[in-house]
Amino acid sequence: MKVIGINGSARKDGNTALIISKVFNELNKEGIETELIQLAEYEIQPCRGCFACKGRGNCVLANDGFAEIFSRILRADGIILGSPVYSADVSAKMKAFLERGGVVVATNPGLLRHKVGASVAAVRRGGGMTTVDTMNHFMLNKEIIVVGSTYWNMVYGKNIGDVLNDEEGMANMRNLGKNMSFALKKIRL
Repeated sequence: MKVIGINGSARKDGNTALIISKVFNELNKEGIETELIQLAEYEIQPCRGCFACKGRGNCVLANDGFAEIFSRILRADGIILGSPVYSADVSAKMKAFLERGGVVVATNPGLLRHKVGASVAAVRRGGGMTTVDTMNHFMLNKEIIVVGSTYWNMVYGKNIGDVLNDEEGMANMRNLGKNMSFALKKIRL
């Protein structure tokens, strides 16, 4: 089994990557392979609304990294979407990614059906719920089975590494990894 993590931060290896890695640690303990994709390394254009993806299973535009990333998600059993809070919601890169993915799946129903997913957010102060909700709504609308934890899937911190000091948030990420592992094994075995 494999889980792909999408880090929607403009900063590579920042707080969002750290919290995804915490979830990955629990998945790895259970023998589940993980891969982190950092959108900071890719150009992701917004959806053009051309609907040329209909019947093709992926976006036809090849001028950025979306199609490559989406192909990897299609081969995975699970997905973790992670974003920092920018202007009280997901980052622009994550928003573009979700819009493109949303149109691809809407025009090719069932592509993500029964994958297991979770959303996480790196939060300085406010906007965490909106950020998690935006990513969860994408997954719920695309037939992904969304896993939760004992509290909201967000961890607080401003500077890179500050999230590691949020003990409650990091404990929630560990529990999320355990719950995701449980769900993957029940669904995939």
